[in-house]
Amino acid sequence: MNPSRLIPSLLLILMATLAFGQEVPKPKFIDPTNMDPLVRPGDDFVNYAGGVWLKNNSIPAKETRWGSFNILREFNIKAMQTILTDAMNDKSAPAGSVKRRVGDFYAAALDSVAAEKLGMDPIRADLKRAGEVKNGQQVLDEVIYQRMQAVGSPLFGMFVGQDRKQPTRNVVQLGQGGTTLPDRDYYLKSDARSKKAQEAFTTYMVSLFTLAGNTEADAKKKAETIFNLEKKLARAQMSRVEMRDPQKTYNKFAVSDFSKTTPSIDWKQFLAKMKITTEDSILVSAPKFFVTVDSLVKQVPAADWQAYLQWNILRSAAPLLSKPFVDASFAYDQALTGQKVQRPRWDRAASRVDNSIGDLLGQLYVEKYFKPQAKARMQEMISNLIKAYEIRIRNLDWMSDATKEKALAKLKAFTPKIAYPDKWKDYPGLVIKPTTYYDNVKNASRWSYNDMLSQLGKPVDRSRWGMTPPTVNAYYSPVMNEIVFPAGILQFPFFHPDADDAYNYGAIGAVIGHEISHGFDDSGSQYDKDGALRNWWTDEDRNKFTAKAKLLQEQYDAYTILDSLHVNGKLTMGENIGDLGGLNAAYEAFKMTAQGKSDVKIDGFTPDQRFFLAWAQIWRSKTLPDRAAQLIVTDPHSPDHFRAIGAPVNMDAWYKAFDIKPGDKLYKKPEDRIKIW
Repeated sequence: MNPSRLIPSLLLILMATLAFGQEVPKPKFIDPTNMDPLVRPGDDFVNYAGGVWLKNNSIPAKETRWGSFNILREFNIKAMQTILTDAMNDKSAPAGSVKRRVGDFYAAALDSVAAEKLGMDPIRADLKRAGEVKNGQQVLDEVIYQRMQAVGSPLFGMFVGQDRKQPTRNVVQLGQGGTTLPDRDYYLKSDARSKKAQEAFTTYMVSLFTLAGNTEADAKKKAETIFNLEKKLARAQMSRVEMRDPQKTYNKFAVSDFSKTTPSIDWKQFLAKMKITTEDSILVSAPKFFVTVDSLVKQVPAADWQAYLQWNILRSAAPLLSKPFVDASFAYDQALTGQKVQRPRWDRAASRVDNSIGDLLGQLYVEKYFKPQAKARMQEMISNLIKAYEIRIRNLDWMSDATKEKALAKLKAFTPKIAYPDKWKDYPGLVIKPTTYYDNVKNASRWSYNDMLSQLGKPVDRSRWGMTPPTVNAYYSPVMNEIVFPAGILQFPFFHPDADDAYNYGAIGAVIGHEISHGFDDSGSQYDKDGALRNWWTDEDRNKFTAKAKLLQEQYDAYTILDSLHVNGKLTMGENIGDLGGLNAAYEAFKMTAQGKSDVKIDGFTPDQRFFLAWAQIWRSKTLPDRAAQLIVTDPHSPDHFRAIGAPVNMDAWYKAFDIKPGDKLYKKPEDRIKIW
């Protein structure tokens, strides 16, 4: 792979100079050479803004998508490689230090010789134990063991998190799960894509069971058993659209009452075995799913459960074992996504370190790759976005004053978090050795489990983060009422401290606005300023909001990919509202700046044009067809192409900036342009 063919030369320079600590030249934030001036922006804004880039860039063989997020992730994973290699090779780092622990974890993850020598030894005892369950109680005991010992996650999910109606309390929460394929629809549909995925799943199971010592005939029999059992679990699951409804998924039970719905499962006893003895109530997102789980525990033969429980161990462990297991795991992913080659071992190892001990690696990352002035600029931009949102809420023509005041109170209660936590996790007691990769991952997972349980009975720790510092992403938490921006996304092409306001507001400003808007989307808007799932709307205002959201749903429902696959406007509703509200708020904030009030061109583009071009550049990307088809089913975000145009076509300022006229393909009449926030 020749990276110079895949990444614009200026970004390569940026990566190289950052990596070696040299002075970084200012990039050309909007590069006209990436654009296609022969395309009318009103006909195809995506190709107008980046057609040459799209033509000249191909998806790297180890990727399934390629765009701004991937380019920055590529930089960050190489930055982590530099940090981790240095830590691994620094023999002077004291035992127990951040550098030593991070370096030892990475060294173990890179040790392919040790992995080949061990083969399946790390899971041999677990497979034997799971293959000996004799009855329903032993099945449940094995489910508990796997969850607590981090060797699998069968049947359902369990976590400790905030009670959505009492967000100052942490509670035990149960969720549906137990399946391998990416979504319930993969089991229940019989179209060509679903059948291809089902066949890949079967091949995957046969491969792993054969590697684990089963005959091919026995492996095929187990694969059929597991598929049929998982299909029953899939049929009982709620759809992704249903799961987006926070009211529908809020079902609180006394532990004793929940046990009455599942006669085969005594939840007080079950939780006690998981070291949870103080809780008398529990939140369950999908109660009907657990009725099915109960019936399966009672009715499914022990031999079938043995295969299923062994499968959960195999699929969890495969990426961490010897090459035949790793290759089988990748072959399955490849069949579902179209990815051509596996990410190199160092890449996978760096990601695993970040996922396992992200607060240790994060300390080293921000020390080397995050500049304090970026945090100061972000604080200023967030403040301006919140001011802009306040103006927009006050000027809404569809919302009553009573609801506006509640919305403004929620907005003012937002807590921003930027770059990295104020308080780092130190992972006390976590054992990390430079020679035991599988055990290191298990130990980290067990530590996280116990750390999660330790939150029960304590005040909610508002300093915690849901993402690690190198992550190229951002999020809004409705129960925390906070917006969070890891250091990983606060770099070019999303943000640059030297960029003009038009660029930064069109890129990271719109991301900030997007996360703020999640507090006011179809789901987030059901939480109040304190993070409680509590209605603060008048019925009339909620009905008006719902009607506007329905129009946005219909806009996105009409978008198609691969000729026939429609975007799911209901599944993507929250993200689409986030984009529409976020880009509008970012534009409002941009117009408060000196550049926003001027008409001074840079590289031939007006400030408003640069704002919208920055937005389009963020969503300029390519995706493999198999991966695109998978994301339509599983991803609550719309495809990048439609994110690039979905919000601008509803903004009068975009029409004015590019002189969009009736007859242009993207033109919408003023009265048809959707305005929510």
